[in-house]
Amino acid sequence: MTQTQTPFAGTTTTSKQSNVLSIVSFVLSALAVVILPIVFGVAAIICGGVAVSRKERLGKPALAVSLVATILGFALGYLVFANS
Repeated sequence: MTQTQTPFAGTTTTSKQSNVLSIVSFVLSALAVVILPIVFGVAAIICGGVAVSRKERLGKPALAVSLVATILGFALGYLVFANS
């Protein structure tokens, strides 16, 4: 007789999905609003795009937030330096 192994109750056979790149994108987005949107914003957009391609659960919101944060960072930077 052959025995078949079944997963324990409560476990799944699929691998856990991480949201590391999405969280990094959120952090970089926050930095893009405050300092250097050209650097942190672009990095956040790249991380968000890679997160979407890896099908992370928070990938699409991270990409959207990174785009908005980058634009907002540029707008705030313009307002600060235009009034100097």
